[in-house]
Amino acid sequence: MLTAHAYIEVTDLERGIAFYRDALGLTLKRRLRPNWVELEGANLPIFLLGNRPPIADLGGKKVQRNYERHWTPVHLDFIVSDLEHAIARALESGASLDRESQIREYGRIANLADPFGNGFDLIEFASGGYAVIDARGTT
Repeated sequence: MLTAHAYIEVTDLERGIAFYRDALGLTLKRRLRPNWVELEGANLPIFLLGNRPPIADLGGKKVQRNYERHWTPVHLDFIVSDLEHAIARALESGASLDRESQIREYGRIANLADPFGNGFDLIEFASGGYAVIDARGTT
């Protein structure tokens, strides 16, 4: 089985730890380096990389890091049992709501961004979750 980890870059590591703790209930598992921590409480390890240099050296290509709100095709979905409570908790912790919650056949979803511009979704599954879609053959 393949093992996956999620890495999230933040401009301020301590603020990032506080956000993901307060907004989503994750906890600090360990500090690997001064600017690298592992959070636990999800079904995969989530690592925060903080206080990164403004220029990313990608081995022959240098790219300016951009922490303004952006959309990326790779993002995290957090499954919650009470969407309204989870949205309120995230907003109180510094998230921004990109779009009000939407009803889907598998449940309800809200699109947010953390205080650093990283997009994520909160999903409250209806009975059956994604199996409803799979059962209809519309995946």
